[in-house]
Amino acid sequence: MVPASHKHAARHKHAARRNTRPVRLTLVAFGVTLTTTPATAHAGAPTHPAVRHEVSATRKAAAATGLDNPAKKEIAMQLVSSAENSTLDWKGQYKYIEDIGDGRGYTAGIIGFCSGTGDMLDLVELYTRRKPGNVLAKYLPALREVNGTDSHDGLDPNFAEDWATAASDPAFKQAQNDERDRVYFDPAVDRGKADGIGTLGQFDYYDAIVTHGDGSDSTSFSSIRKRALARAKPPSQGGDEVTYLNAFLDARVWALRQEGAHSDTSRVDTAQRVFLKERNLNLDPPPEWKVYGDSYHIG
Repeated sequence: MVPASHKHAARHKHAARRNTRPVRLTLVAFGVTLTTTPATAHAGAPTHPAVRHEVSATRKAAAATGLDNPAKKEIAMQLVSSAENSTLDWKGQYKYIEDIGDGRGYTAGIIGFCSGTGDMLDLVELYTRRKPGNVLAKYLPALREVNGTDSHDGLDPNFAEDWATAASDPAFKQAQNDERDRVYFDPAVDRGKADGIGTLGQFDYYDAIVTHGDGSDSTSFSSIRKRALARAKPPSQGGDEVTYLNAFLDARVWALRQEGAHSDTSRVDTAQRVFLKERNLNLDPPPEWKVYGDSYHIG
């Protein structure tokens, strides 16, 4: 059984290699339309949930100072996509789904939600709360049964096709965005800010939690961070940021090498470590890096 708290995507080993040609970055607010409450709204009038979500997103974006800045978040998504999908086109991955043979059942979507680790179940539950009767709702009983296993019982033969159908629905795309933020992005950024590390360090945390998940096992994000703290202090404790991030990346490489699916550590060695050596702690464009021998450039 695969622990639900321990999750990593390794589909670069299995997915067909798609466009790896460098593309230009469009700096846009991530996944939301930045609007405000209509001026015609009168005092005491109820606010539509969608409007409340947009206003909240607007305020959150305005307060962003690190990786949660919309432009930096876009860079983060492209960096992760280069490692997970061999492309910078992360928005083309909502429909992605396959079993990559890693013991976690189906891996799918923009961040590698897995049927065997619980995050796919959480995603479909969220989507169904927002849109009852959607094409994936009928699979909820099966997703609950296969959670913690690599089984496809109750999912085959049409789950993958229905996933791709759902991916054309803006509501499902938004649900993927929101679950990615709740489970992976926001915890990584919050922990990074608490440790006093900047945008690059927050990305290092995000990529680690995407790959390894979080939990009590020795290769989880929390365990990687604990291993780094044993060697260096973060800035919040008076330590040097570069020294601490080197310790974190050392711990990350150790964790990757414990997992057969991640024997190639270039997502650290020729990407994150490159930015750190360049002292690009703010992850300023145009970053250039390599993953699995492919070169990428944003800017």
